[in-house]
Amino acid sequence: MKKDSQYDLNIAKLALKTHHFAFELDKAFFEQFEQTLIQDGQLHADVELTKTELLLTLDFHIKGTVRLICDRSLDEFDQPIDVRHSLRVRFGDQALELDDDVLQITPETQVLPIAQHLFDYIGLAIPMKKLHPRFQNEPDENPDADTKLIFSTRQPGDIEDDDEGTDPRWDALRNLN
Repeated sequence: MKKDSQYDLNIAKLALKTHHFAFELDKAFFEQFEQTLIQDGQLHADVELTKTELLLTLDFHIKGTVRLICDRSLDEFDQPIDVRHSLRVRFGDQALELDDDVLQITPETQVLPIAQHLFDYIGLAIPMKKLHPRFQNEPDENPDADTKLIFSTRQPGDIEDDDEGTDPRWDALRNLN
């Protein structure tokens, strides 16, 4: 990630009120991150920052498309993204990430970088199964696969414990205890 980014908010100069910021996220934005999930996209991010004496509240709305590779065909396709997320930033004696949605910064902090947050929110909006739109309306090849999974500790060749017809050799071994 580059220093002094256009995705840094100079919070020290902001008045105690609500501020609006707009960002265009494209290929240059995604190239800042060392990752292979998203190579390109055309997104618009609106960030509403409400500053009070004790807290900053950032409301993100990111909308557009990202260029993904289909898991099934390896074809590229545009995945629509529309995500809303909130981030709370409180002031404390040291900089910490308290939760996914809560940060703590020192009162002396001048700049709040939000590029990583924008990227993370986009990444969380991408489906686990990345399918080209031509495959999205197809029925699953095996819709009951989850219910058919049976986990067993039995190995091939194990003797089953049936009440009827047990092997007399096993009965003799059980009596040794």
